[in-house]
Amino acid sequence: MTQKEYLDKNQERFINELLDWLRIPSVSADSAFKDDVKRAADFVADKLRLAGADNVVVEPTAGHPIVYGEKLIDPSKPTVLVYGHYDVQPSVPDHLWDTPPFDPTIRDGKIYARGACDDKGQAYMHVKAFETMMQTNSLTCNVKFMIEGEEEVGSANLGTYCRANKEKLACDVILISDTSMIANDTPSLDVGLRGLTYMEIEVTGPSIDLHSGVYGGAVANPANVICTMIASLHDENRHITIPGFYDNVVELTAEEREAMAQTPFDLDEYKRELKIQDVMGETGYSTIERTGIRPTLDVNGIWGGYTGEGSKTVLPSKASAKISMRLVPNQNWERIAQLFTEHMQRIAPPSVTVTVTPHHGGNPYMTPSDSKAYAAAVAALKESFGKDPVPTRSGGSIPIVALFEEVLGVKSILMGFGLDSDAIHSPNEKFGIFNFLKGIETIPLFFKYFG
Repeated sequence: MTQKEYLDKNQERFINELLDWLRIPSVSADSAFKDDVKRAADFVADKLRLAGADNVVVEPTAGHPIVYGEKLIDPSKPTVLVYGHYDVQPSVPDHLWDTPPFDPTIRDGKIYARGACDDKGQAYMHVKAFETMMQTNSLTCNVKFMIEGEEEVGSANLGTYCRANKEKLACDVILISDTSMIANDTPSLDVGLRGLTYMEIEVTGPSIDLHSGVYGGAVANPANVICTMIASLHDENRHITIPGFYDNVVELTAEEREAMAQTPFDLDEYKRELKIQDVMGETGYSTIERTGIRPTLDVNGIWGGYTGEGSKTVLPSKASAKISMRLVPNQNWERIAQLFTEHMQRIAPPSVTVTVTPHHGGNPYMTPSDSKAYAAAVAALKESFGKDPVPTRSGGSIPIVALFEEVLGVKSILMGFGLDSDAIHSPNEKFGIFNFLKGIETIPLFFKYFG
């Protein structure tokens, strides 16, 4: 039986298994879901065993477990390490979902559920591609799986695991599907990921909430202050004002920017999809450049004071915000965290105190386009889609990828099958059935060419 015949025969089962996995609310950020995260790990471990993997273990860490499995067919063959994650973002606000986030629904050829694209759907493509290769006797490389449960909270324990298991994880390339492609008829390969620095800031004024009539205008309002501080982080050109922030940013040449401009992109369609009247970003750069080659700073959450029903006229004692910065080569996330901390403390008025807490981060990453692994990925996508993939730079971050190179000494191939419109991290996240099955079809082709 050919790989295609096996996929055609089993695609309904593959989809139903994914739906079962998506029903497990494996939210790593919320301790209330700890048992569900473990159930999701056990689920994929069982599926790896059934697919034919050896030495499958659910390995504990200081946080959520890591699932490992392998199939070593020949020491003379190259080894591919498949990385993915089974944890998902919180689903809140749940009322914005058209259907329950952990009750996966298929409509218009797409699976709607939290984790459908990021990353359960894409990770499960690899499990089913492996099963397909095993059942059709067509596995051409050794393969190892490392599927973690903390990617959405910064992969705090994966670095420790990698350092402790360097020999077990030894490989020739790391294959990751946690990114997107341009369109279903336009395959692409990410050659770069932005880095990430994630911070929290707390501004404190009086020791308790105060009456806004009695004290308003005389005492600093932390909510007002934090808004003023955050607003000052961009100038009129949307340029970040933190001193030293751009010191190590690699500027692209005119030729490189011209090559990026050839990427298929329809600005009007982009705005229609997002239901916005216009885009906004750093002056002098296109939308593709703003999301791929330029660093950014964004508020991810802000709170303080009374937010309940009705009114309560108070000056809040505290106000807080969570802020993420996306980084580009050669910025270092820890240095940016330090610069941010020093700047926020420097610009705070003396009427408040400011506490800045770094949460997690990771450095930017670039994939060389002249490697054998990259050539294998290009060949696989070309055979599957019938056209050469377009090299792109992702606006997202996978902090562990740079660490893989540092600890394991190997490069990663970023071969994602999602779409930017799949609403990852948002209500109504989705993943096309076409994309899921196309991934299962294409991944064995990578193994064929790399082997």
